Amino acid sequence: MARYKHLSRKKRLSKKGRQTRWAPVWTVPKKYGKGRKIHPGRHTVIKRSWRRTKIKA
Repeated sequence: MARYKHLSRKKRLSKKGRQTRWAPVWTVPKKYGKGRKIHPGRHTVIKRSWRRTKIKA
């Protein structure tokens, strides 16, 4: 990747980085109830890793 990134590319990359984060922890009891223990990463719609899948940016 280039040494200096254009602002548009940086925006695209930052959006993709936000989409792959875990959901907030408080969403688990809200969705399933207080006793259920589920990983908040399961609520994330887009699952992408920097190793597995590349972005067309």
